[in-house]
Amino acid sequence: MQGNTAHRKKIIQYSYLKLIGSSIFVSIICCVLAYSLKHFTGHVQDQLFEWVNSWDRYLLIIFPSIGVTAIYFLRKYVFQNRKNKGIKEIYTTLETRKDHLPFFKIPSHYINGFLTVIFGGSTGVEVSTVVATATVGNQAYKRLHTAWAYKTELICAGVIAGVTLLFGSALGGLLFAFEVIARKLNRTLLISGISSMLVASVFVHYVDSSPLFGFEVKQWQWETTPYVIILGLIGGVFALYFTKIVIYAKTFFGGIKNNFIRVNLGAVTVGLFIFFLPALYGDSYHGLGKILEEGMHSPDKLVYFVPVILLIFLKPLAASLTLGAGGDGGVFAPSIVTGAFLGICFAQLCNHYLGSHLIVINFALFGAAAMLSAAIHAPFTAIFIIASIVPSGHLLLIPLLVASLIAKVLAKRIYPYNVYTYKEVAHS
Repeated sequence: MQGNTAHRKKIIQYSYLKLIGSSIFVSIICCVLAYSLKHFTGHVQDQLFEWVNSWDRYLLIIFPSIGVTAIYFLRKYVFQNRKNKGIKEIYTTLETRKDHLPFFKIPSHYINGFLTVIFGGSTGVEVSTVVATATVGNQAYKRLHTAWAYKTELICAGVIAGVTLLFGSALGGLLFAFEVIARKLNRTLLISGISSMLVASVFVHYVDSSPLFGFEVKQWQWETTPYVIILGLIGGVFALYFTKIVIYAKTFFGGIKNNFIRVNLGAVTVGLFIFFLPALYGDSYHGLGKILEEGMHSPDKLVYFVPVILLIFLKPLAASLTLGAGGDGGVFAPSIVTGAFLGICFAQLCNHYLGSHLIVINFALFGAAAMLSAAIHAPFTAIFIIASIVPSGHLLLIPLLVASLIAKVLAKRIYPYNVYTYKEVAHS
């Protein structure tokens, strides 16, 4: 009996070693994939936006149509009319061993996410990256004989690497895989996840360590907690608005049979929004940075009050129209940006009318965490992702936790679905 037990332990240990090796292999590939998509998209997006602004701003109206039309023809003639369903298709794959993410989803999501954002489609490459890296993990499960028992683990390994590279947060990537993708936790998931997280952390440290924004946060004060709670509640309500409008747009555009009308109705509308509010272009991180800088210089002045209010309502709408028209992407960037605008507006209103002296950058992050947490129902993921997008973001972990949990609980109580689990989104 002791001999059998020892032999069984050796087999288990060997299988764990194979899982670690497979996870490291998947993580390396996904780090390169996510890094290239993130930086290539960001660079081309900025160059195109500057060019069209200096040449003829009216081109902004048709730019989103160019991107979405290109995606339509790629899907029809290159990817043979096979649809991309976002993170929902990962769930479908995980429900059965026989169903897999086909290889074409790697180039499909990579190219389509790139085209959507560089031409101004008001979303981001985050979900495109998540599905592409999940597909890498799924393909490793299919092709590596050493990994036949670890489908969920390798899909999560790919996703962890992708999210870590996007935001520079290894814990954010790990928690996203557990909270949103696997929605469970066990020993093999931990082994695979930690292996991938360590590889991605090394990659980020040596290759891509710059945060998304360079603004230094300041230590928060406990007496601002009531304001954080109120902002968390508001963020939960706006996340519900975002979820509802995404679902409605998907359903509405899905009912339009004419492809030309479906593609251009949404895309041209987005282009018109961008023409009047250029901060809506693409992932909007660049526009957010400019408004945030101005808000920090004038924390109690309502200089951009009307544009920011419009951005709070129109960024979710523009993202929904982009997705409904056929663009590739999801709710990550729109949630972060909308929440940050919400936080900026909230802080400036309180400072202007109540003399509260709230720190604008801090409340921009609290709003972003609240919106992201409520939109994807993943508060701990939101905390670490938002803390990583600025230097010293860890100083705000407690208020980020408060805002994230309150927003998520409120959103789930009002409406238990999110854009990743609602059944109609699966048909997009």
